[in-house]
Amino acid sequence: MSKVKDGDTVKVHYTGKLDNGTVFDSSAEREPLQFTMGKGQLIAGFEGGVMGMTVVEAKTITISADEAYGPKKEELVINMGKDKMPDHISPEVGLQLQFKQPNGMTIDMVITEVNDEDITLDANHPLAGQDLTFEIEVVEIS
Repeated sequence: MSKVKDGDTVKVHYTGKLDNGTVFDSSAEREPLQFTMGKGQLIAGFEGGVMGMTVVEAKTITISADEAYGPKKEELVINMGKDKMPDHISPEVGLQLQFKQPNGMTIDMVITEVNDEDITLDANHPLAGQDLTFEIEVVEIS
């Protein structure tokens, strides 16, 4: 039976959970996830966990934050005066915003705190700093 190796196109069903058991993503109600091994299309720890699996094989892997979305970087959390927000935006916790940088690139940020004068914005990936557990089943290898 064929085992997953670099260069293979692989389809998997997966469920991703946080340490507290909260499901953050799943392909259960969708088509399987398709990717090519070794192309860097997924977090390194996920590819590493799939490597060597066979069709219909299922397993659970835990990926450290370092092999997932990295540690949470405090330099990506900023405080900004409410007066700097455009008038048409009503700041509230959880609101996702895009800011254009001087170099023309955009950066996604989430409001994590609002008080009378300031807003706290976080540009970290929502899963940064967290270990992730995936239940994976290989559906196809080609």
